[in-house]
Amino acid sequence: MTTPANETTAIPVAVTGAEVFIPLNKLKKHPNNARKTPHSEASIEAKAASIHAKGILQNLVVEPELDAEGAATGFYLVSIGEGRRLAQLLRVKRKQIKKTEPIRCVIDTVNDASEISLDENVTREDLSPADQFERFRELAETRGWGAEDIAARFGVTAHVVRQRMRLGAVSPKLMQVYRDGGLTLEQLMAFAIVDDPARQEQVYENLSWNKDPSTIRRDLTRMHIAATDRRAVFVGAEAYTEAGGVILRDLFTEDRGGFYEDAALLDRLVIENLHEIAESVKAEEGWKWAAAHIDYPHGNGLRRTYPHPVALSEEDEAAYAAAQGEYEALTEQYDSAEELPEDVDQRFGELEAEIERIDALRHAYDADEIMRGGVFVILSHDGEARIERGFIRAEDEQPAPEDYADGDGGSVVDGVRVTGDGEIIEDGDRDGDGNGNTVTASETEDEDVGDAGKPLSDLLVRDLTSHRTLGLRLALGEQPDMALIAVTHTLAAQTFYRGADAACLEIRPTSSALASHADGIEDTAAGKALADRHAGWAADMPRDVADLWGFIAGLDHASVMALFAHCASLTVNAVKQPWERKPHAHATAERLATAVALDMTAHWTPTVRTYSVASPRRTSSPPCARPSATRRRSGSRA
Repeated sequence: MTTPANETTAIPVAVTGAEVFIPLNKLKKHPNNARKTPHSEASIEAKAASIHAKGILQNLVVEPELDAEGAATGFYLVSIGEGRRLAQLLRVKRKQIKKTEPIRCVIDTVNDASEISLDENVTREDLSPADQFERFRELAETRGWGAEDIAARFGVTAHVVRQRMRLGAVSPKLMQVYRDGGLTLEQLMAFAIVDDPARQEQVYENLSWNKDPSTIRRDLTRMHIAATDRRAVFVGAEAYTEAGGVILRDLFTEDRGGFYEDAALLDRLVIENLHEIAESVKAEEGWKWAAAHIDYPHGNGLRRTYPHPVALSEEDEAAYAAAQGEYEALTEQYDSAEELPEDVDQRFGELEAEIERIDALRHAYDADEIMRGGVFVILSHDGEARIERGFIRAEDEQPAPEDYADGDGGSVVDGVRVTGDGEIIEDGDRDGDGNGNTVTASETEDEDVGDAGKPLSDLLVRDLTSHRTLGLRLALGEQPDMALIAVTHTLAAQTFYRGADAACLEIRPTSSALASHADGIEDTAAGKALADRHAGWAADMPRDVADLWGFIAGLDHASVMALFAHCASLTVNAVKQPWERKPHAHATAERLATAVALDMTAHWTPTVRTYSVASPRRTSSPPCARPSATRRRSGSRA
């Protein structure tokens, strides 16, 4: 029998087992309740949400409160259901119900309150997490409720509901393994990163002894692209999803944007965007062709030209001087300031941009090179479009000036003229008489030169040049400074000029392509820094290799050493391959690494393609004094 009650209605004499309605404000916590640790706020929130949606599903168990004389006070002590009482008080606070709300209770004056409150919690078995996950998923599927709707009915966050729904969608086979204790909750969470049960089961069957959650996630997403990948950064999540792509999200760990499911679609979007940029560069700058690639096309076989130094216009020189002067004045004024005012910091940025803009005008490609050359637009390591200019295809090459034919079918090579008849004439100036006129044997017959009209024999030429070589070896070994110039010239001639046989030192620098050993290595920050250093030197090289000696000889010692170091650095090879046996070479590489204080953490991290490029901090030095600008200009040229 259920007896209603309220503030003004007396409650009948308590009979054990009777079901009565008691006003909420007449209920108190039983002092003998076994639970001394307070309910958590989350627990009370969940109970309040559940009661608001479905009402109280389980009666409270109470007994009348008695005073010291044993008389009823009109209040009731809650032995079982204290959490539900607190949830109702929370609803009163939220003005969802009144404080006199009737609460359905069961009277118990027989059992010990301490025992039954303990019994309720000890003998109860919590619902299996697996059952929770599956029931939450069923609510969404059968009732059509969204995560927010379910969250409101159970007093949890929508994120928690999504997690449980995702877990409930894991393969039934794996869910049973979890129930049987064969998988931990963390491992089950790892499988939930994808919603393909067949794929989950396949990865589970192929797992070895290592069932670490990170291994499971890695295997499940092996064919997907992380949102931190340069391709994903370049395209962006919005453009990818608009094109029909799906992004997988890990609801249980920090996934930094998820995983792009369709790699082919992502690659197509990258190429399309790069192609648009390539066409824009081609149209704006006038190049003959432009090609888009995700990765730099190593081994393209194309000769590359670089921009050449050009004189600034008077207007640009004046603008540069003005910007540089203002920059230096501001630097001196705020040199001791701990923090720059916002307007001053903005002005520094504007001056830097202006100085860099004008600096860029100091080098330019020849119009002929632009008409014959092309551009590669590729994706850099940080997800930005990278433009590489100045590539010349074989069909667009001009004949090399070093090897040319004359009227009789002969040629001039290394200062010796060979006529079409096989006649050999020494000609250090390539002209014969020092005035640009070729001297042939027939033209010397009237001169008193003995047998000068006869061709020089191979034996004589070899004998003379052998003695000359010996003399050069002896002299060069006694002049270290000149030896440095000669070696630097030899390295630079073969490093910066295609097919140029301009050096007389038999030194052959070899530079192994690292891209064949480590995918994407030349698109890293370190790879870009090396490429920029090389491009800086290439821009300063004379256009004709014949002028290279004079260029290097005109540099000061520090600049010669810098060029020598750059050319030498390109020949370093410390790659270890399983079939090679070069213990001494690798030992030397270790000593070299120690000598140059190599810090690998500055160039490589264990995570693939996750390289961090720190933004340079503004210093008091003007842009023209930055290391990148003074690397090769530490001295003046003669």
